[in-house]
Amino acid sequence: MNISLLKEYKFGDMIALYYIDENSKNVELELIPDNYKDKIVNNKKHSIDSLVQLKLAGDIYPGGYAGGSTMRQGESTTRLSYKNQEYFSFDDKKEVVTVLEDSRGYIIKHHLIWFLNSQSLETYTSIENMSNDEISIEMISSFSLGGITPFVEKDAYDTLKVHRLRSVWSMEGRLETRSVEDLQLEPCWADHAIRAERFGQVGSMPVNRYFPYVAVEDMKNDIFWGAQVAHNASWQIELYRKDDCLAVSGGLADREFGSWMKKLNKNEKFITPKAIISVCSGGGIDKISQRLTSSIERFVDEGPEVEQDLPIIFNEYCTTWGCPSHENISNIVEKIKDKGFTYFVIDCGWYKEKDVPWDISMGDYNPSQDLFPEGLEKTVDIIRKANLKPGIWFEIENVGSASKAYNEEAHLLKRDGRVLTTTMRRFWDMTDEWVEGYLTNKVIGTLKKYEFDYMKIDYNDTIGLGSDGAESLGEGLRKNAEASIKFLEKVKEEVPGIILENCASGGHKLEPLMMSMCSMASFSDAHECEEIPIIAANLHRVILPRQSQIWAVIRNSDSLKRIAYSIINTFLGRMCLSGDVLDLEKEKWDLIDRGIAFYKKISPIIRNGYTYRYGNEISSYRNPEGWQGILRIGENKEAVAIYHVFNGKVKEKLEIEIPEEYDFSICEVYSDTECDITYENNKLIYNASENIKAVAIYLK
Repeated sequence: MNISLLKEYKFGDMIALYYIDENSKNVELELIPDNYKDKIVNNKKHSIDSLVQLKLAGDIYPGGYAGGSTMRQGESTTRLSYKNQEYFSFDDKKEVVTVLEDSRGYIIKHHLIWFLNSQSLETYTSIENMSNDEISIEMISSFSLGGITPFVEKDAYDTLKVHRLRSVWSMEGRLETRSVEDLQLEPCWADHAIRAERFGQVGSMPVNRYFPYVAVEDMKNDIFWGAQVAHNASWQIELYRKDDCLAVSGGLADREFGSWMKKLNKNEKFITPKAIISVCSGGGIDKISQRLTSSIERFVDEGPEVEQDLPIIFNEYCTTWGCPSHENISNIVEKIKDKGFTYFVIDCGWYKEKDVPWDISMGDYNPSQDLFPEGLEKTVDIIRKANLKPGIWFEIENVGSASKAYNEEAHLLKRDGRVLTTTMRRFWDMTDEWVEGYLTNKVIGTLKKYEFDYMKIDYNDTIGLGSDGAESLGEGLRKNAEASIKFLEKVKEEVPGIILENCASGGHKLEPLMMSMCSMASFSDAHECEEIPIIAANLHRVILPRQSQIWAVIRNSDSLKRIAYSIINTFLGRMCLSGDVLDLEKEKWDLIDRGIAFYKKISPIIRNGYTYRYGNEISSYRNPEGWQGILRIGENKEAVAIYHVFNGKVKEKLEIEIPEEYDFSICEVYSDTECDITYENNKLIYNASENIKAVAIYLK
């Protein structure tokens, strides 16, 4: 096999290497750290793995027992022949477009984009049908990286690890690390059978089971490759091997995994969702993860000005439990005004009829006359007079079983010709013009009428496999998800400056596309449990802390220790308060006030910083044992260290080792009691003496 280097490009501290098979004209993309090019070895058994993975219906499926496991590297892919490559340089970005063609008349373009000074790359694929025949796509990748690892001879046994982030409701972001040997991704003795691990999520909750994220580690060289898929519905990532090198690709869930097919007639074009990719040396899983999440910074930097200081939210949900009214909101506002909050969010239930639960009545969105007898505008006015920005909750895409909208069957999603129904919900057909008009009136109309500054967007069930209305169930789902994004774009256009909170059962739409659309997101539906700081720290690997809204739910029965624990949780992201604030004792309010002041002091570190993790591995989230330490270092030689002590026997001296290039001093400590904290020899030491305890230290 005659493989040569086609072209290389340097993007910051990364090098993109394009290799070509001179016989087949297939092209592979490899990504390496810029200081590792001279460490590439040459004695590996390796064939080109295409930078675009494609499967068209009717083409030969891959052999080697691939059926049902993967559609990669079949005939549709191996027919892709290099045509040309273009390099574009703009003021804010660089772009490489690699053009591939199939002799039958299909043009495929692979786009690789680097924004100046960024630590990651964006990539996507387009396919255009220039033939006279209709084609059906069964699989097409958003990204595909090959040649992993080019720095270890032969098959690099005992060298590669795969990192994934698992996710279930209220326990999001659990790191799973396995060797390629554990995943049975070693090449076989005869180079015949393929090895494949395909994983992902099927449905309209893109973070239900896994985050759309993967990292591959070369342990011998301390190098990490990472990728995220930016898509708000079914997706997949694949690890693939047939020789000495591992390949990783991802994008839309394919026909086998997500029941997706897409037809293209003559001159029609399809563009995949984007993916984010990166590579780095050193720093572990947290470094590659934060390089990926940094791709969203430009979106939030360009967001509403009020958001740049990470203002604090009060949400009344855990105060009223889905039954907000003019009376209870007025009482809450009177109690919390002048406490340092910026937003006051009216959560679910503002629309419900008497004696009907909030979670089956959404969809009609007429303000309740029982709860707001003088109209919602009077309540909003009270919020504004307290110098708070009013927010409101919507579950835009779903309708509850007690609503009139539930019976608008002509405009609801269907599967097999029947209305797609889960236990309490149905789903709008977001591609329907009538639905767009209805939601424009109910959602955008409400935002405009009452001049809301903030909208919390919830989503409490998943469509699952897909819906009718397209050439496949998966394509029906994709089109519906695409229309949902277009509606959010319409909201932002018609209500300039609106603050959008991405809330899908807490953490189930925390993928890059939705995060680029919204100012912040609910980190989880974990509101009052001990595992909150574990989940919140997990999410530093997949979303920006400045976008991660963490709740401190305060109860009258809470001890000072419990209140400090809850408040310190929010220092891992954006502070949001809720709970029993009407009758709290002064001593408890004083502790909360101190926490708010502390948060405002460290908010620049949360906004622009780098996260380091410490502590033991936590096995049970519901019954955590041991401790967790988070150090976040900001841009201005400031840092915040956050200790959480859980259950079980904990050693007394809990050490956070400060990176050598920093020399800090302790400026302030926040907790419910005096704490024994020392700083010596670049180590921050907390002498712990009790369980279920949190301490935060501000360093300069």
